[in-house]
Amino acid sequence: MMAEQPTAPACAPTNPSNPVPGVSASGNPRAPQTAQIPQAARVPRVLSIAGTDPSGGAGIQADLKSIAASGGYGMCVTTSLVAQNTCGVREVFTPPLEFLTAQLAAVFDDVTVDAVKIGMLGDADTIRTVRTWLSEHPVPVVVLDPVMIASSGDRLLQAEAEQALRDLVPLVNVITPNIPELAVLCQKEPAQTFDEAHEQAANLAAATGTTVIVKGGHLCGQDAGNTAVFPDGTCAHVRTPRLDSRNTHGTGCSLSSSLATRLGVELLQHTEDAEHTAEQSVLTSEDTHRALQWSTRWLHESIAAGAGLQVGSGEGHGPVDHAARARRLEAAASAYPWHHLLATTDFEGNTLDGTSPERLLPVSPVPAGEAVVKPAGPWTAALWAAGGETWHQILDLPFVRALGDGTLDEDLFAFYLDQDALYLRDYSRALATLSARADTAEAQVHWAAGAHEAIAAESQLHEGWLANRARLGGPSPITMGYTNFLRASAAGDDYVVGAAAILPCYWLYEEVGAVLSSQNHADHPYAEWLSMYGGEEFAAEVARSLAEVERAFEAASPAQRVRAARAYLSACVYEREFFDQAHRALR
Repeated sequence: MMAEQPTAPACAPTNPSNPVPGVSASGNPRAPQTAQIPQAARVPRVLSIAGTDPSGGAGIQADLKSIAASGGYGMCVTTSLVAQNTCGVREVFTPPLEFLTAQLAAVFDDVTVDAVKIGMLGDADTIRTVRTWLSEHPVPVVVLDPVMIASSGDRLLQAEAEQALRDLVPLVNVITPNIPELAVLCQKEPAQTFDEAHEQAANLAAATGTTVIVKGGHLCGQDAGNTAVFPDGTCAHVRTPRLDSRNTHGTGCSLSSSLATRLGVELLQHTEDAEHTAEQSVLTSEDTHRALQWSTRWLHESIAAGAGLQVGSGEGHGPVDHAARARRLEAAASAYPWHHLLATTDFEGNTLDGTSPERLLPVSPVPAGEAVVKPAGPWTAALWAAGGETWHQILDLPFVRALGDGTLDEDLFAFYLDQDALYLRDYSRALATLSARADTAEAQVHWAAGAHEAIAAESQLHEGWLANRARLGGPSPITMGYTNFLRASAAGDDYVVGAAAILPCYWLYEEVGAVLSSQNHADHPYAEWLSMYGGEEFAAEVARSLAEVERAFEAASPAQRVRAARAYLSACVYEREFFDQAHRALR
């Protein structure tokens, strides 16, 4: 086991991780920011020592999925063959201990193991065998998920095995008991509150020198986050909202194996030597906190997506979707052209030639619903209807949902505001260009006022929320793509195209603000943002923008209208990408 350094922050639902990858909380980069070919991230080699689950939701099957999803290379040694499914365990077969040792030898003789996750061990002899092996073959990271209590509440281990497991705890780095298992390890009654669980965990951590994870999912309250309790008495909390889901089969296995993997990732960032040992590596409490943040948030997303798998009869608890994050990022990385840029006919075969609002764009397969700020006429009504699918995708983004209910993590909001400041700078320039090209004094004044407001908002961000926070240092690919598109549309295409491209930043922001405003209150962490974009003053600006775009469409040629409509939908997609990019970068 490696010693944990007592450097954790005091226990609170805060985020000490770097808001910007590669930059410390003080703003100092971890490494010189020189131009160089980026090195591929090293992959931790993670071994799961646990039982099986033929239905795939728990045990080594869940461990291997979790390790891969968390960025590791997974290996497994089987302690028990378990006949189980989402409804429960039917039968357990434990192979001879000689075969357990043979499996361990086969792995360690050939592979350098960076991290180990220990799950179901079954009996005292198995526990002692694993303990002896790891004592003789030290590994930098060992995470123990003490499988002791069945979901029914029945104890799975005999008294001798429970004591053997207590003896194993001081030899591991982190232990992830659920609330009943924590009570058994401490020989106490199960905690009913977080304070009781924290007290038990603190006593166990102090007595064993091992970090204890208190899992909030087994407690009550809206915050179902996890807390790392360190041996020195400090702790670090990772907040996550409670989900109403029956897809919780294998969550303990998944969290512990993901945590082992992310701790391996943290350690590999500390050294360039792949052949490090437990004595050569140093695992800090900040490492543990960052790893717990990643694993907690990944598991939250996996639980939320679990029902979509449709695995299980419904009588038990279904599995989580370990690959939900991977599929989300894969979809976000698609290189295919956006559909609206290719469509030349609507679903009925009519040519989209821009001669009428009905022949401007294909109707969205998802109805847009009614806008809070109404379209100014038939042309802007057609734009709103065509953007329905993208509009609902925006509302369903994890970032937007969490922004509304106040559970959005500060590092995500910091990333968003950092990019928003850069966006507003170029958006102001696009508005200024549009103002210079407008053919009426009223339009010139309107777009010029918008340009002034955008640059003023950027200054407020710099002087306010971002003043003492680390910055990315430049625009993300999404921010750069969006602003380049806006400036090119405003300067290099017809006026109506530039006006249509500019519109979604007004209209969609106002609509998002209006939808989320019902959740706003005085103590909301993002009350200022919600008040700004959900307020009447901004709605009036949006209405004036809509009126000008409607006028421009009416005056344009059919071909110009088609290009303008496509520019509008492209900007809608960029708005969706802009809201979502923080989750892609940090989650």
